[in-house]
Amino acid sequence: MAASATEHRNHKNPLDRVERLAESREWHLDRTNDHEVVMLVGGGWADLSISLTWRDDMESLHCAVTPDLKVPEKRREEVARLLSLVNAQLLLGHFDLWADGSVLYRNALLLTGHAEANDAQCESLIHLGLNAVQTYYPAFQFVIWAGHSAEEALDSALLETMGEA
Repeated sequence: MAASATEHRNHKNPLDRVERLAESREWHLDRTNDHEVVMLVGGGWADLSISLTWRDDMESLHCAVTPDLKVPEKRREEVARLLSLVNAQLLLGHFDLWADGSVLYRNALLLTGHAEANDAQCESLIHLGLNAVQTYYPAFQFVIWAGHSAEEALDSALLETMGEA
């Protein structure tokens, strides 16, 4: 491939921008190839793995945020109900429950027509995932470990306290 073609392709790849953002924020990042980066970010409840994948064919940047969380087989149906309730509240992105019991948040930035992502868009995509997982992580724990129903867990997790103790 000619150098100019490589420069053009890399210029359009938003992962280059994500890599610079991660470095400036001192996030641990591993660039596995031209189409994927993986980051590990410490969260309030658990460490979170963030995978960002650039899809040339779809001209989109996909983001998946995965907490260190596995749903036991016996709680998967209730967690699936919880995800349905949570997804109904999200304006952007969604949660999935995979066959191995992993819970993940997914979202994408569509850049069709050869549009280029900017720093704010990339950072927002990442922060939307981090915030969603941090917000709903307690609800997952209430269902998985405390045996609450999806509705009880969601109500408990989203309870906002007023003032200070």
